[in-house]
Amino acid sequence: MLQIALLVIGVLVVLAALVSLADNLIQIEAKKSGIDTEKVNMSVFPSFGELFGAKIPSYTTKENFHSLKKGHDIKLEGSATGSPEAMNITRFAVKPGNFRGIAPIPKLFSEVGSEIKAGDPLFYDKGNPEIHYAAPVSGEIIEVKRGAKRAISDVIILADKNQQYKKFDIPNLETTSREELVDFLAKSGIWPSFIQRPFGIVADLNVVPRDIFISGFNTAPLAPSYDHMVVGREDELNKALSVLAKLTDGKVYLSLSPKSPSVLKNAKVADIHYFTGKHPAGNVGVQIHHIKPIKSNQKVWTIDLQSVLTLGKLFLEGIYDTERVVALTGAPLEQPKYVRTKVGANIGELLAGNLSEGNNRIIAGDILTGQQVDNDSFLNFTDNQITVLEEGDKYEAFGWLLPLAPRPSISKTFPGFLMPNYEYNANTNTHGEERAFVVTGQYESVTPMDIYPQHLMKAILAGDIERMEGLGINEVLEEDVAIAEFACTSKQPLQQILRGGLDMMREQV
Repeated sequence: MLQIALLVIGVLVVLAALVSLADNLIQIEAKKSGIDTEKVNMSVFPSFGELFGAKIPSYTTKENFHSLKKGHDIKLEGSATGSPEAMNITRFAVKPGNFRGIAPIPKLFSEVGSEIKAGDPLFYDKGNPEIHYAAPVSGEIIEVKRGAKRAISDVIILADKNQQYKKFDIPNLETTSREELVDFLAKSGIWPSFIQRPFGIVADLNVVPRDIFISGFNTAPLAPSYDHMVVGREDELNKALSVLAKLTDGKVYLSLSPKSPSVLKNAKVADIHYFTGKHPAGNVGVQIHHIKPIKSNQKVWTIDLQSVLTLGKLFLEGIYDTERVVALTGAPLEQPKYVRTKVGANIGELLAGNLSEGNNRIIAGDILTGQQVDNDSFLNFTDNQITVLEEGDKYEAFGWLLPLAPRPSISKTFPGFLMPNYEYNANTNTHGEERAFVVTGQYESVTPMDIYPQHLMKAILAGDIERMEGLGINEVLEEDVAIAEFACTSKQPLQQILRGGLDMMREQV
């Protein structure tokens, strides 16, 4: 009997090994064929998610619903509240440095002292003179700031009290060709809103994108709610989506969360996908990866939601109106709130009378991807948030040994993991210096993409072009690795490393 039992056990072990081997081979071949195995289960066994996964809402389908398990939310004090307030901002600026891919010294259309209207061209890239970079407001050009090597950093406009707009002749979408539409968009000022992936550059006029992607929600720390941006603007949204559909041979994808407003859920033309999960679920790069990943030699475009509304208004009213709802966030603010302004508004005027005393850091954007600025700086082209944090310039003795003060962290050394909804009053202290770049698995635990970020970073540092491409560099931009940079024990500047790799890859094209 013992021999028979051992024989049966042996046969079962062999069969299990053969089934497991076959299962692995099926999944390898599926990946080679371009099948997203995270989205489509190619295993012979049902996945845990199929048995116990998130329930699919009734208003969507399994193919259009993505429940992401990896990521990390950084909860901070100082979220913006209330309805947007209109602010009387007097100075605005357009920054050539916001537009990756153009020359650092573009050619100016108008000199200091010139009177311009909103939508009038300010400058153009000498390599692509067809693309005009337009004024967000009407007024007088009062200064052209220059930085290192005389590169233009800001073209500053003193805004009129009563705004005047350049009037455009709008092409008929039913009869105009794609080439004519592209030419119009390039000269209207809206074209720099189209970002081309890979590399995150201003879209090439000669490229027909495989697809166009829009993220309809944001999961970054203290990120603004998109409800204030889109409510009451259904016509502009749907008109813009119709324009975008004419620019691609593929689809226009709109990614939403289940909590997105009905304005977005009822959008026409777009192929709507729903995402749940922690940050960076709201990043368009993560969404592209799960909807339809970028393959070799493919190009896709992205455009932020507020620029979509600007595009819609351009085609409905014939004006370039860069209205923005901006969230002023952070614990050091007297009143975190939403404001209504235009692209490139002066940050000091936006925060006037609202900043508490103390040594604070002002960030244009969110804390993961934003840029440190001062009161005399201006919003970047796609910014919809300003964050203020206390400077972490105080030495904390034995801070690593006695973690008494609550602080955001992915580590379970700190008790914060027991209070997932606790909002921290954080500062900018990094709690340590740059260390040896060791393999920890932390990057993979917070990156909801089928790539290996740590191996990718090492390949970039080694300058291995072939390995970089194989490890998925074409699928990511800086914002997609920002949460891994936060989690990094080694304190490595991952966004800076990635940009170096992307520039290296671009030189090879």
